[in-house]
Amino acid sequence: MSGVDRPLSGIQIVDLVRGPLAATTRYLAELGASVTRLDDGETEPSLDDLIANIGKARAASLTDGLLESADAIVFDAAGAVDVEALRRRRPALVTMAVSDFGTDTRFSSWKGSDLVLHALSAELSRSGIAGRPPLPPPGQLAYQCAASQAAYALTVSLYHALRTGKGDHLDFSALDGAVQALDPGYGINGSATLGKPAHLLPRDRPPKGFQYPILPCADGHVRICLLAKRQWQGMFRWMGSPAAFASPEFEKVGVRYKSPDLIPAIAAFFADRGRADLEREGQAHGVPISAVLTLPEFMASDHVAAREALIEIDGAKLPNGVVTIDGARMGPSLVAPRAQAWPAPVAAGRRAFEGLKVLDLGVIVVGAEQGRLLADQGAEVVKVESRAFPDGSRQSYLSYGLSVSFAAGHRNKRGLGLNLRDPRGRALFLEMAAKADVILSNFKPGVMESLGIDHATISKINPRIIMSDSSAFGATGPWAERMGYGPLVRAATGLTTAWRYDDDPESFSDSITIYPDHVAGRIGAMAVTALLIRRLRTGRGGSASVAQSEVMLNHFAVDVARASLGRTEAAAGWRDAVFPAAGDDEWCVVSAPSEPARRALRAVVGGDDQASVGAWIAARTADEAMHELQAAGVAAARMLRVSELPDFAYFRERGFYRVERHPYLAEPVVAERNHARGAALDDALSAPAPLAGEHTKALVAEWLGLSEVEVEALVDAGVLEPLEPEILASATAAIQGEGDPKVA
Repeated sequence: MSGVDRPLSGIQIVDLVRGPLAATTRYLAELGASVTRLDDGETEPSLDDLIANIGKARAASLTDGLLESADAIVFDAAGAVDVEALRRRRPALVTMAVSDFGTDTRFSSWKGSDLVLHALSAELSRSGIAGRPPLPPPGQLAYQCAASQAAYALTVSLYHALRTGKGDHLDFSALDGAVQALDPGYGINGSATLGKPAHLLPRDRPPKGFQYPILPCADGHVRICLLAKRQWQGMFRWMGSPAAFASPEFEKVGVRYKSPDLIPAIAAFFADRGRADLEREGQAHGVPISAVLTLPEFMASDHVAAREALIEIDGAKLPNGVVTIDGARMGPSLVAPRAQAWPAPVAAGRRAFEGLKVLDLGVIVVGAEQGRLLADQGAEVVKVESRAFPDGSRQSYLSYGLSVSFAAGHRNKRGLGLNLRDPRGRALFLEMAAKADVILSNFKPGVMESLGIDHATISKINPRIIMSDSSAFGATGPWAERMGYGPLVRAATGLTTAWRYDDDPESFSDSITIYPDHVAGRIGAMAVTALLIRRLRTGRGGSASVAQSEVMLNHFAVDVARASLGRTEAAAGWRDAVFPAAGDDEWCVVSAPSEPARRALRAVVGGDDQASVGAWIAARTADEAMHELQAAGVAAARMLRVSELPDFAYFRERGFYRVERHPYLAEPVVAERNHARGAALDDALSAPAPLAGEHTKALVAEWLGLSEVEVEALVDAGVLEPLEPEILASATAAIQGEGDPKVA
């Protein structure tokens, strides 16, 4: 590990953050930045604080020398740092103020908590089971995802500053970060909604067992994800090809979901088998399946051991980093500052990734997000697809493979149809790779090698290439070749088990969340940006790898440590709760973790027990309760639904959302305006997402200089796969009101 050139080596950061967002700079520390935090030693740090600050150096006081040598300073928005004076002296400095609600709206003084962020991000409205109260997700998922978003934003601004000499001040809001990175209602939705907008989900929570069914077996439970046609065919053969499900109609996801007999039949088939046998047999038949494990079971697995995903520090086990760079884990490490050798800045651009060329092989949500983040900030991102293996996100309520979900996840990209199974297609890809800066993928491990387009191959023809891959369980270890979707990763890592009502062991409630896909995409994009920073210093590229399962381990680091120590969190009375308010299925959350918070609560309500608070809220609308409690300094929030987000005053005042139009969609595309609030970078570009293969001919002509005759010959040979006339006709007819119906 000592010989690894961590990509952010030479970057110096001062961290003045207290609380859960202190985890922001831990990501950069693992990637090699020298992070120094202020520690006066007067208070005993909690386990949460210790974990958030692993790998950081300590300073007893904030000296001028420390501030003057920093490339970035991250601080609590309420802290006493004269940012303007620092930035006047050092125009390349990057500063970030972190808070729950930002600094520029009427909500800036509000109190936050993880549950408040869940309520105001609309994650809470999708968590739980129909007919029951909303269920707070486990752990500190909202803050952890927000910290990941902040780390990405900070890394992008550092890259832009090093490249152009122009720093920035970021006003980072935990609510903004949670909305973007946890499970954005207006982002790409994967298969959870079949491409339909999340705001069209039922008003109540989903029914029990709604999606990605969890079924009992001889020694516990397993979860299956039957999405693609070939996966259903594998399940059908595994069951012995029962005549009741032989109709070709069962190859359609919607038909399978609506069948009253299919899931009971699969449950009966599983009932007398054990989890390990079902996993082995299912994988042999091409069926995505996972045992539903607890966190300690996952920690004790041979896969975690083989990947060295945990490290022991002071007797406790902790996640051993969340990114692999050049084949080496970026685990906790105090990295000494190295002499910087950055090139002279070039003329300032208004977007961080201007001039970069990216080949994007990513699919579903993780793949979509990595490329989209780079495209938003000016990179030329080419989405490479093939007709034989289409992106699962093309599965849609519209026949031409487009949806508002896909449009949000792939904006600002251009579409290239290319048959990589054909040697001529591979040769074309390699020619483009020689001109590219970045290649993104999230196939099952081994696919890139089988296609002959892996990092070892491409780096020989392009030593500056940066490649990033993401997979469910990582590129190595006994589970590496498992088919993995987010629901299976959640099941295998213990999150699904933790996401249940206390009184119902069968109430698994994570069925429609997209976690950890969006946040894994951001961590991958952060790693790419860190490698771009190293490339400024060294001139060479590198590789990054992210395992979704280890993203989860990282977010539940405190639970991992407690489990390894045999400790459980001490009960201290209620601190966070969800209460029904006046109206139909309206809810207000309240967090009172400390005596000052409970004192403020008593001043408003007259008591701080659940019965008193519940009665007080029940007599008011959720909005009224939220405003009264926040005015008194109590962390409280109305539970918003996805459809309510754009009109909520906070998001309007922050200018968080914008409405985009796609030429082949009748409905508008609501999307985030930027990855963080700053001054140096322009908002995201807004070019429409491509139809499959839409820009094929133009792209190979531009990148490779192929003539029209050469292009047409490759089309005729099936090597290039441009936009099919039937797809274009269907899309055109739909937008003219002659084809597919509008989303209702």
